[in-house]
Amino acid sequence: MDIKTFDQWINTLSTALTAGHKAGLSSTQIQNSAKILGDYLASNVVPDAPENKLLKELWEHGNDQERQSLANMMVKMVEAKNKN
Repeated sequence: MDIKTFDQWINTLSTALTAGHKAGLSSTQIQNSAKILGDYLASNVVPDAPENKLLKELWEHGNDQERQSLANMMVKMVEAKNKN
C-alpha cells in the first residue's frame, strides 16, 4: 500500500465501506470484514503514516475482542466522516 498519511488511509477505508454498503453487507459483516482487514494489514503491511504505526501497535497488543472493538471504532469513525 502506498498510503503516506492518515487522511489517505481514512479515504481508503471510506471507499471500502461505501462499496460494502452498496454490496448489501450488514453492519456486522462490515465490522467483521474490518477485523479481517486489520489482521491482514498488521501481518503484511509496514505502515507509512505515524497514526497507522500506532494502530498497528494497538492491534498487536490487543486480544481478539480488543481487535474487533478497534475495527468497530474505525468503521464508526469513517461512517461519521462520511456523513459530514
